[in-house]
Amino acid sequence: MDVLKHKCFLEELLFWTIKYEFPQKMVTFLLNMLPDQDYKIAFTKTFVQHYAFIMKTLKKSHESDTMSNRIVHISVQLFSNEELARQVTEECQLLDIMVTVLLYMMESCLIKSELQDEENSLHVVVNCGEALLKNNTYWPLVSDFINILSHQSVAKKFLEDHGLLVTWMNFVSFFQGMNLNKRELNEHVEFESQTYYAAFAAELEACAQPMWGLLSHCKVRETQEYTRNVVRYCLEALQDWFDAINFVDEPAPNQVTFHLPLHRYFAMFLSKAVKCQELDLDTILPDQEMLMKLMIHPLQIQASLSEIHSNMWVRNGLQIKGQAMTYVQSHFCNSMIDPDIYLLQVCASRLDPDYFISSVFERFKVVDLLTMASQHQNTVLDSEHERSMLEGALTFLVLLLSLRLHLGMTDDEILRAEMVAQLCMNDRTHSSLLDLIPENPNPKSGIIPGSLSFESVLSAVADFKAPVFEPGGSMQQGMYTPKAEVWDKEFDPVMVILRTVYRRDVQSAMDRYTAFLKQSGKFNGNPWPPYKKRSPLHPSYKGLIKLLHCKTLHIVLFTLLYKILMDHQNLSEHVLCMVLYLIELGLENSPEQELDEEESGGGQERCHDSWFPGSNLVSNMRHFINYVRVRVPETAPEVKREPPASTSSDGLASSQSSRRKSLQRENSGTAQVFSLVAERRKKFQEIINRNTSEANQVVRPKTSMKWSAPGATPQLTTAILEVKESILSLLIKLHHKLSGKQNSYYPPWLDDVDVLVHPEIPRYSHGDGMTAVERILLKAAVQSRLNKRIIEEICRKVTPPVPPKKISSAEKKTLDKEERRQKARERQQKLLAEFASRQKSFMETAMDVESPDADIAMEVATSEQHVSEAIYDCVICGQSGPSTEDRPTGLVVLLQASSVLGQCRNSTEPKKLPTSEEEQIYPWDTCAALHDVRLATLQRYFKDSSCLQAVSIGWEGGVYVQTCGHTLHIDCHKSYMESLRNDQVLQGFSVDKGEFTCPLCRQFANSVLPCYPGNNVERSLWQSHSNKCMQDLVQEVEDLQEQLGTFPVSISSETNLSKEMESVMKDIKSTTQKKYTDYSKSPGSPDNDFLFMYSVARTNLELELVHRGGNLCSGGASTAGKRSCLNQLFHVLAMHMRLYSIDSAYNPWRKLTQPMQDKNSEQVFLFTKYQFYFGKETSLQRDSGLTSEELPEVPVLYRDVSSLLLIQILTMPQPLHKEHFSCIIKVLFTLLYTQALAALSVKCSAEDRMAWKESGARKKNTPGGEKSWEVLLGHVITELSKGKIYEEGDTEELTVVNPDSVECYLQQFCLPFLRITSLLQHHLFGGDLPSCQEDEEFTLLASCLGLLPSFQSAHQFTSASCLDWPVPAFDMISQWCSELASFADRHPDQVKALLIQEPKWDLPRLLQLPENYNTIFQYYHRKTCTVCTKVPKDPAVCLVCGTFVCLKGLCCKQQSYCECVLHSQNCGAGTGIFLLINASVIIIIRGHRFCLWGSVYLDAHGEEDRDLRRGKPLYICKERYKVLEQQWVSHTFDHINKRWGPHYNGL
Repeated sequence: MDVLKHKCFLEELLFWTIKYEFPQKMVTFLLNMLPDQDYKIAFTKTFVQHYAFIMKTLKKSHESDTMSNRIVHISVQLFSNEELARQVTEECQLLDIMVTVLLYMMESCLIKSELQDEENSLHVVVNCGEALLKNNTYWPLVSDFINILSHQSVAKKFLEDHGLLVTWMNFVSFFQGMNLNKRELNEHVEFESQTYYAAFAAELEACAQPMWGLLSHCKVRETQEYTRNVVRYCLEALQDWFDAINFVDEPAPNQVTFHLPLHRYFAMFLSKAVKCQELDLDTILPDQEMLMKLMIHPLQIQASLSEIHSNMWVRNGLQIKGQAMTYVQSHFCNSMIDPDIYLLQVCASRLDPDYFISSVFERFKVVDLLTMASQHQNTVLDSEHERSMLEGALTFLVLLLSLRLHLGMTDDEILRAEMVAQLCMNDRTHSSLLDLIPENPNPKSGIIPGSLSFESVLSAVADFKAPVFEPGGSMQQGMYTPKAEVWDKEFDPVMVILRTVYRRDVQSAMDRYTAFLKQSGKFNGNPWPPYKKRSPLHPSYKGLIKLLHCKTLHIVLFTLLYKILMDHQNLSEHVLCMVLYLIELGLENSPEQELDEEESGGGQERCHDSWFPGSNLVSNMRHFINYVRVRVPETAPEVKREPPASTSSDGLASSQSSRRKSLQRENSGTAQVFSLVAERRKKFQEIINRNTSEANQVVRPKTSMKWSAPGATPQLTTAILEVKESILSLLIKLHHKLSGKQNSYYPPWLDDVDVLVHPEIPRYSHGDGMTAVERILLKAAVQSRLNKRIIEEICRKVTPPVPPKKISSAEKKTLDKEERRQKARERQQKLLAEFASRQKSFMETAMDVESPDADIAMEVATSEQHVSEAIYDCVICGQSGPSTEDRPTGLVVLLQASSVLGQCRNSTEPKKLPTSEEEQIYPWDTCAALHDVRLATLQRYFKDSSCLQAVSIGWEGGVYVQTCGHTLHIDCHKSYMESLRNDQVLQGFSVDKGEFTCPLCRQFANSVLPCYPGNNVERSLWQSHSNKCMQDLVQEVEDLQEQLGTFPVSISSETNLSKEMESVMKDIKSTTQKKYTDYSKSPGSPDNDFLFMYSVARTNLELELVHRGGNLCSGGASTAGKRSCLNQLFHVLAMHMRLYSIDSAYNPWRKLTQPMQDKNSEQVFLFTKYQFYFGKETSLQRDSGLTSEELPEVPVLYRDVSSLLLIQILTMPQPLHKEHFSCIIKVLFTLLYTQALAALSVKCSAEDRMAWKESGARKKNTPGGEKSWEVLLGHVITELSKGKIYEEGDTEELTVVNPDSVECYLQQFCLPFLRITSLLQHHLFGGDLPSCQEDEEFTLLASCLGLLPSFQSAHQFTSASCLDWPVPAFDMISQWCSELASFADRHPDQVKALLIQEPKWDLPRLLQLPENYNTIFQYYHRKTCTVCTKVPKDPAVCLVCGTFVCLKGLCCKQQSYCECVLHSQNCGAGTGIFLLINASVIIIIRGHRFCLWGSVYLDAHGEEDRDLRRGKPLYICKERYKVLEQQWVSHTFDHINKRWGPHYNGL
């Protein structure tokens, strides 16, 4: 690091720029001059000269992030130019400077390594806790280095320069063994360090990425020299490292580091040498002793992974699991676990196989488990960890022997295998697949995801599943799922195990594989992982096969098969699976030809010193082992010389703990490995000899003193086991055991010799353990005639019946334990089944299509009119009983204000979202706007109290009541709310506002609707027509309305029920805003409450109609009505409405059913009143002195019939009799029909009117004239002509005026009323709504309502035949028309406007969105806010009305409410649906909460792009938009979306 000497202004400038940490203006200034070539070169040289100074400043900086970005901003422009980089490298020693600067930088944070020999270690490593590493301060310098290494000419210089390579390896060795983990054995760590993030990032960025950069230049044969250089210096650095940590041959126990960058450099350059440069592997490999050292630490990592997953490191906290996961995670795996396994494969292929296998089992600490004895002691492992460690060791061997990633697979094959593995674990979206396929960290290295090959491989292995919806409302993205043939032929469990970060993913892959086999009918049971043929090995690695053909492995396999057959403890199906997998691998990869094929089985005699005669698995499989000498604890059953049972009960015995002995043990089934390398060499043959099959020759090995604690060894004694089995015989017995039948195996070739010629039979490719055994036996028979003969022989010897087994106490314990477990398992199954059936019955009731009242109705015997009391179940206390006045029961309900009805428009085409200045939406034609205008007009000309009964409100801000159908005692509910209040858990709702979730189904709710006591409803038979005549009924209705005081629950006595009814009424009122309830001119007038209450009923009926699709053709209690609470709601409303008396003089019922007594005087009186007020149009506004009380009442023909119906019914004493209900309907229908005729008459031309008038007059006196529309229409025209009704200008004419079109018009006019009435009748009196065709709807509803005396055939049917006049029709009509005529004289311009027109509302719809998201984005993301005329930071648009709003914008805030919240109150009475322009996401505001709903725009792969991060073109997903609209219309946002949070008015 030389002292800086400045010679020119540029150097001085740069110096101060660095000193002040690269101020942005200086950076821009210096960069702006780069186009000048001379300046560029001078500046680059100056920059290099100051490189060390930059590093020092960067280290000291407090704003290292900002500074880093600015450094890279400059350096990337200088070093990306290959020519310039080469020039600076040559002239200014750029590479030397960079490597030295990096080295110096790291030297400042080194600590002594504690790996291996803590006291005497001379190795130093970086301290991952330092800010330098934690904050990635080094990345700008490393990134520059990677950048210049991407240039071939520069990398060539680097790879040729031995001094640089030595320095670089020195740098890499600082990371070798960093972040050492020591296993905590006693206490849990107090502080979980998170330094591992820094360690993994440092290895990836500072070591692996430069390595990938260098590797990308070693692709051809000519670059062999570079590889030799790197490997040479890498080995030197490794040798230095082994010396520095004093490593001999045994790794220190309970330590692991995941960071071995030197090993990985060595491995990756070896791989490249063989794959691309055609180098002979043996010429660059070190000697055996070095290989033995090299394999130890990577093997230690593999064993530690297994220990971590076995929970042996649990006291080190979660971070150790984090390390194990990061090590295999997709961004790290090909720089970490892949090179490690490859290095172990190389070592295994060159070292003695027996030595390698025994090292593996010793590292995994399961050597002691591999004994034939039924009991053993393990000094290094607790018994509960034995099973998983054994599984780990076998799994590792399977990975080691099966993986071909660096052993001969092409890049395309690797990509395909990676993709299949990821897709088999789970269906994946395109972007997550891109992320999960390990890519070469260096972008210039060739194959990367997203390239052409990625897409073509993806389409070859996967099918695209378009985005769908789950029934629960959660939305799926577009997913890729493996094709059937991939499951069939390419599913590779080994690759899946290698690539899973979470162990559960392996299970997930197996579950999906199982499901595929079931679905395709290939296999129905529980399949085992399939065996997949491997791609051929590259010749350089043929030595790997020796592992499968070494005696040590065969002894292990034999021992494990024997133990599994004998049901020893701590073995699992997984162990068996791996054992069979290894046997199969051995058979697949057997050496060329077996020697002495026909030599008889006399091998034992010739080779008595060993278990097996040779090393070939094919011949060893048939070798019988007669006796084995084992060392066992004195308590073991073998000591009693009991003959071992030949078969045993099913089920693998579970673990039974006993403290373990030291490594002194005989014949445990694997070679004992000594502690010193020198001894290892010498004793090799001896080790194997120890496993003698004759009982007389025993060699006692020296034990490693490291493990055996003095006095820890229990008494061991020698026992001789009679075995008399071979691997083949064990396999056949295992088949019997797995199938649970004696002699279940029958050699297939005895029936079909072809099996031996074509052993690849599809029926063996999928299946369970039996299939695997069959497949292995078939392969063994195919490979050797002797094996075939021996298999047949074994099968001929019928297995003798099992002698009863004498059971030792220890075994008895195990058996008892097993039995207990079995019983516990059965109990658990029973409980689970019971729980499942309960759950099922709950789901059935919860999802029941009937309303709760209809369930109750089932109890009512319909044959007799007998009334049973309704019984309710309380979901809190579980008691059943009726609802009483003292202890009322209530329905769990959600009250919400809704403006959905107000959004109906009278056009069938939905409005489009504006995407240009020309397209704008005006809310003039919405249902809410027109109703508002109508009410305002009525209030101008008529008496206020009368106006407020002539219409319904609630089109905007109406209260919708819905229930989940569950009931609870109101006092139980209060204590439930109290407990919620005290519950400190953060809930998604506000208990103070009365919100809660139903205790049973967890549906969101905010009130309880009391159930009216008594018989709930009198359910008389539907068509029971009473014999009373119409006049009597009319009189009865009037009398009932008079006795307002008599209410079954007398109000004066304050019962609990009446209190609850009042409180729920308060809740209903407070649900919506004041402006939606106050329409009276005199604020606080009782008329307001009256109007509000019957409008709540109207809103709920209208919304149910909308949910049914706008008509009742579908009939039945459809889904909308499945949990209706209208019945209870009616009782609450009725009770409150009857508190307001209607002055009998104004009772509309009289006007509908009685002609005025003194018609003339009445008329005169009316006229004088009119003349008095309406001499001039505006007198009313001018003269404020007039009270509205003196204005006339609203003429009957201007009143909304559905509103009148609700007023009539809700002011009658409850429960209502069916006959009175029918009477009210009949009377109101006459009024409705007259209104229809009046509206029709206005629409006709003058000539038509004359024609109808005459034809009506002609037929007037015919019988049934009162039921003929022609007569009635003629009469209406005659009566209305008396006023100035038809004089105003041209009328909009009906196109054709023929009798059919008139009939059709009249039916359409009356239908909305009939629908509402039918729904009301359905809720009040039960009974289903029949379904029908659309053209029959009118007749069907009319007959249901009892308007049609008998159902007539359609051809002669006219709507007028439904009329049933209580008094002569012409008198009534004349009286109603005269009111209009007198009004018309004063205000001819308003008469027609106020006539009720044929209402034709389309269903409410959200705005139509454009196909392409870009259309919306381009228009709205630059649109300015109307308030502050700036472009908002977070623009949003309302999908209901198209208003542009600022999300969280402070400019538009009004009284602490931000604009979106404010708009949701004005537009949707508290519900807002907004599309966030910059995120493509929709958010829902509901009252004081909000949630992210998701996106309706997806990319070509069916994925969302939240926040537009990926920048893909997005297209509308119509299905999703439909679901959004459905949730809006059905008011189910609260139930379906789960993630709600409070918005504190800040959106």
